[in-house]
Amino acid sequence: MAIIQTTGPPQDTNLIQLLLLLRTAKDLGAKSVTAVVPYFAYARQMRRGRSGECVSAEVVVNLVECVGADRFVTVNAHAPEILEWFKIPVENLSAITLLANFFKQQGLEGAFSFAPDDGALDLAKEGDRVLKGGYGCLDKMRDKITGEINVVEKAFNVKDRDVVVFDDIISTGATMQTAVKILKAQKARRVYAACVHPIFAEGAFERILSAGAEGVVGTDCVSNKVNVVSVAPVIVEALQRQL
Repeated sequence: MAIIQTTGPPQDTNLIQLLLLLRTAKDLGAKSVTAVVPYFAYARQMRRGRSGECVSAEVVVNLVECVGADRFVTVNAHAPEILEWFKIPVENLSAITLLANFFKQQGLEGAFSFAPDDGALDLAKEGDRVLKGGYGCLDKMRDKITGEINVVEKAFNVKDRDVVVFDDIISTGATMQTAVKILKAQKARRVYAACVHPIFAEGAFERILSAGAEGVVGTDCVSNKVNVVSVAPVIVEALQRQL
């Protein structure tokens, strides 16, 4: 059987519910249980950035296995390396093609696919396989203590063109805001923000629009007002492969 439970806000509540559902399913005799967790909370904390911090990703991985999950499925894990910590089979799905197809259907075929940093470049490449307008990314560094972002600017082929900025997650919106500002400064015609996990801390949505974005599109991995694209198709395909 499959238990589908995202762990978006409120993360603590949804995580506990996931663990209780998994344990109860096994207690009631389920032969095999697949945990489908579209947004994997705490996955960004995979190492200690500062002394005394908890490596929360490791804790959550251990909890999921401890309560009896036999397989784990997620969507665009922020740090795919942590999935190697699981001892059970794991599948990391991608919703970028779904997002890109949405923009294609909106008439943006040929748009430039962009990533806000080199860590998300593969997302831009995936988007480009649908939009076919080329791709690129920013070079950036984030201060672990202050959160301040330093960007190395360079020229992109975006003048008078539409651009879609793809990222796996938008939290504060600062990274996306920076990308949008740079693209608009380079005379991009329209810039759209697209993400798989729209966490959106207070003010994030407004921050991105104020930078010049035409709109923000997210998936339903996390409940939010920008939920436009459903990840159900890729989850169904993954579960069918298990049968």
